[in-house]
Amino acid sequence: MVTLPFDDARIEALVLRFNAVMAKEATDISDLGGNASDDEVAVSLQETEGDLSRDEITQEIESMNDEQQDGLIALFWIGRGDAEPEEWEQTKALARRQHEGLVSRYLLGQPEVGEFLTSGLEKMLEYGVE
Repeated sequence: MVTLPFDDARIEALVLRFNAVMAKEATDISDLGGNASDDEVAVSLQETEGDLSRDEITQEIESMNDEQQDGLIALFWIGRGDAEPEEWEQTKALARRQHEGLVSRYLLGQPEVGEFLTSGLEKMLEYGVE
């Protein structure tokens, strides 16, 4: 039986945070026009200088140990369809060998990261994990 290096509740919480970060736009609209209540919605969907969401998720992922980071990438790849749950150990090993740079930067650069992590977790739970 496969053992994940983190519990599924931690992944679910991480997915929620990824989705919140990915929903924001990096662009700035200098002149919103329109009325004030509509303008507030546009501003809330943009990353601002004081928004710590991206920094917090980066810090959380980079504070994970190597096994957890490898597992996170493996889970993402399984959810994306690049590997199967039966290949868990090999996929983690491949993640370790191919890893360059920050894991958080890699994952934040993937537009559907939350969806693929969720899918990977579901596949692993169906396969059977401890």
